[in-house]
Amino acid sequence: MPVKRYCSFCGREIEPGTGKMYVKRDGSVLYFCSSKCQKNMLELGRDPKNVRWTKAFEEAKKVRLHMVRQVEQNTGNPQA
Repeated sequence: MPVKRYCSFCGREIEPGTGKMYVKRDGSVLYFCSSKCQKNMLELGRDPKNVRWTKAFEEAKKVRLHMVRQVEQNTGNPQA
């Protein structure tokens, strides 16, 4: 049974037999589903939380919305 792997940048599942495995000098392993993800993380140094098409962005967005709703409930004034 193949092991499920997820892209280290965008969080998508990588099909067995596809993608790239990148081993850093410190021994940590990064998996990438595409060259787009690899370039964004390694060459451009982007944070997945700031790139709109990643799962990390969606999760961070949910956290931000939840915090805004709590502030609105506590103060009674809508922020947006």
